[in-house]
Amino acid sequence: MSRLLRIRSARIALTVLALIAFLALFGERIAPYDPLQQHPDVLAGPSLNYLMGTDYVGRDVFSRLLAGTRLSVIGALEAVTVGLLIGVPAGLASVWMGRVGEWIALRLTDTLMILPFTVFAIAVAGTLGNGLHQAMIAVGLLTSPAFFRISRAVALGLRSAQYVEAAELMGASRWWVLRRHIWSKVLPNVAVAGAQTMGSALLVVASLAFLGLGIIPPTPTWGGMLSADLGFLDRQPWAPLFPGLMLVLTVGSLNVLADCIREASSGRVQRRGLTRLTKPQPVLTPEPVLEKETR
Repeated sequence: MSRLLRIRSARIALTVLALIAFLALFGERIAPYDPLQQHPDVLAGPSLNYLMGTDYVGRDVFSRLLAGTRLSVIGALEAVTVGLLIGVPAGLASVWMGRVGEWIALRLTDTLMILPFTVFAIAVAGTLGNGLHQAMIAVGLLTSPAFFRISRAVALGLRSAQYVEAAELMGASRWWVLRRHIWSKVLPNVAVAGAQTMGSALLVVASLAFLGLGIIPPTPTWGGMLSADLGFLDRQPWAPLFPGLMLVLTVGSLNVLADCIREASSGRVQRRGLTRLTKPQPVLTPEPVLEKETR
């Protein structure tokens, strides 16, 4: 963690994500209006009463943006959690499952990897019911192959390490080896994959809400607000800017954080920022030594 905090871009990304987390926890409480309350001012522009204006039925956009942060973030977290719980244990276990179990696990992973996120989530929501949890379980199931492959790749590299073989020869159980020698090496890679998958899951949640799936209107979400604003772009061309900016900031911060975690875990932490240009100094070369003439 100390290495990560030395990177300036990591500190900026963590600050943005901390603000998003605060809005997810307390955004609905600090909102100036009820996100579902309809006001007489319809499609009003930004003002002191309505900081971001109102939508097509008079609801305060700023209040809906704050309240919609919670469901958008919780949906993405739920998808990432499902992917972690399925992919990481399966990836670690596949190293010790034998050829048959390994072949089955790899074929299942390959099958899940070719399925498109949105289409599969729509199919699951149509089968199990249109709800946030059903859609996020489907998305989490499709994110599990990424965690499976990463954890398996790291475990395979450590499986033949001498200290792991020595621990097994001395009678250590597989669970002890995983917990003591392998998990600490897998965790940084899982953290990088988790941050990247969180950004992808946010985009999937917004896409499903944009299509009216997962989270049913008028419940506020970032994707739902983008969908509702499309029909009134002639009167409010700036309306999609606010939820779109929240998505860009959150997903961009997660991707930057993933890159910084990778850099910090590899031990290549360098000071970032502009370096001062200095005048190049001439390279001093030693003068050739003349051999004395021998008589």
